[in-house]
Amino acid sequence: YGFHGLEALQCMVERRKGGETGVKWLRAYRDDAFWQAHAEGVWSRELFEACLCRSHTLTPARPGFNNPFPTIDELKHLVESPVAYQYEHADGLLSTMMLMNGLVQDFNFAARLTGRDEPLSTQMYLPMPPARTTLANFFSPLTNNIEQMFLTGKATYPVERTLLTSGLVIAGVDSLQQDQIQVETPHLNVAYQATEESTFWRT
Repeated sequence: YGFHGLEALQCMVERRKGGETGVKWLRAYRDDAFWQAHAEGVWSRELFEACLCRSHTLTPARPGFNNPFPTIDELKHLVESPVAYQYEHADGLLSTMMLMNGLVQDFNFAARLTGRDEPLSTQMYLPMPPARTTLANFFSPLTNNIEQMFLTGKATYPVERTLLTSGLVIAGVDSLQQDQIQVETPHLNVAYQATEESTFWRT
């Protein structure tokens, strides 16, 4: 699910002023290194918690209690082999994508915005069985976008995003296989501007 998580992240941050500027480096964190980085503040605890607060699938840490926010010890118990990919964009923006299997089953996003005190957070809602729907209908929006491309001759989203996120997945796997070192990514000098029109789910 790393690719999907990166796509969810990129479809938001690519809309910042100036658009996407490419990525300079990526570092992956897994298991104990993940929790150490979390404790050391390598990424924002505030944004991490803002993401979890948006989840519709947050696993209860205590039987019979659905609302308490999990403690760090409970997080470590719930999450099966956590992974984070942190990367720096060419314009200095720092992004972190996390895979939290066992804790959440949805995609959530949080960011700090200039002029706003509280983090902006949202969920990328996907109606997935069995909890939220009986049918995972992801192909109707895909078909709609294919149809629009045939009709207009233009892609409905920036295809450069797929190139960038694919490269980020590869860099993440490389980092994990090289003892979670920082991997330089000069080849991900992929700059682009998102479309003005929303790419929100349409069928």
